Amino acid sequence: MPFTLLSKSLKTITVVLLILSLFGCEAISKLFGETTHSVKKVSDGDTMKVIDANGTEIDVRFACVDAPEVPHSNKEKKSRKAVDKSQFKWGVQAQQRVQELVKQGGDRVQLTTTDIDQYGRSVSEVRLPDGTFIQQVLVQEGLAQVYRQYLKDCPSAEIVEAAEADAKKRRVGLWRDDKYVSAWEWRSLKK
Repeated sequence: MPFTLLSKSLKTITVVLLILSLFGCEAISKLFGETTHSVKKVSDGDTMKVIDANGTEIDVRFACVDAPEVPHSNKEKKSRKAVDKSQFKWGVQAQQRVQELVKQGGDRVQLTTTDIDQYGRSVSEVRLPDGTFIQQVLVQEGLAQVYRQYLKDCPSAEIVEAAEADAKKRRVGLWRDDKYVSAWEWRSLKK
């Protein structure tokens, strides 16, 4: 009996290795129920639009973090206020970094949905097919902040908190900008 179990285990391992060598990590993810989504558009540093396997578009809001805003109107683009310039500078950099990461992942991401927000967006932890956690990268590089108001719903809270502590300590990205105010504060100033 033990030999039979060993034989079956070796066959399973062989099949998994064969699938991995022929089709890559994404095939293994699908085998175990994890699917990737095609990225249609990176809207800013913490939102994107993806397409699922059925062709359905899904608006995604990154869980755990809040990235600086990008300008949405000509008035915002032309603003001379230091607080706006700072917000948009970091917002554009965050958006560009997400675009780079998505490209690195072959324009595909894996979502771990934690909630649906008031706008109907899927609030999700977003990872590349290789496991790179996009929110962690943004926070570590000083291009986003931990969104403590919603951290209780974040499965990877410890990861993003550690990344932020490191970014603050190293004074990278927005942590070295004296004119920067958090995105949630900036939005409240606009109301």
